[in-house]
Amino acid sequence: MNWKRLLWTALAVFVVTKGLDYLIDTFVLMRDYKKLNILRPDVTSTSGLMFVTGALVAFMFTYIFVKGREGKGILEGVRFGIIIWLFVDLPTGLGAWMLFPVPIMPIVKWILNGLLLSLIGGTLAAAIYKPAAPARS
Repeated sequence: MNWKRLLWTALAVFVVTKGLDYLIDTFVLMRDYKKLNILRPDVTSTSGLMFVTGALVAFMFTYIFVKGREGKGILEGVRFGIIIWLFVDLPTGLGAWMLFPVPIMPIVKWILNGLLLSLIGGTLAAAIYKPAAPARS
């Protein structure tokens, strides 16, 4: 495993997925958050922790992809994104709906957002973390 490539790939996954997640939260989901009144009044006080958590998730997402990588290209990244989505986002979203009095539509949006981010993260990981080029003689 090439740690330098792993870290650069994880950084790319983090920047792109967190940036996209921010845009989706701000422009697509914010109306739902306001209707439900579920945001902390001091949400910015936790932004540092959200940043660290997002970086850790991006690193672990990339690390798991790299460890199981078979070198089958972009579709391998898509497959990985779907697997992670089925393992994390889908059950988390449905679990939240079962436990908390939240309407189903925000849950569906969260689940679809998770699918989009997992697909993009997997695609990025597959596109960026490629085997080292063979040494030229």
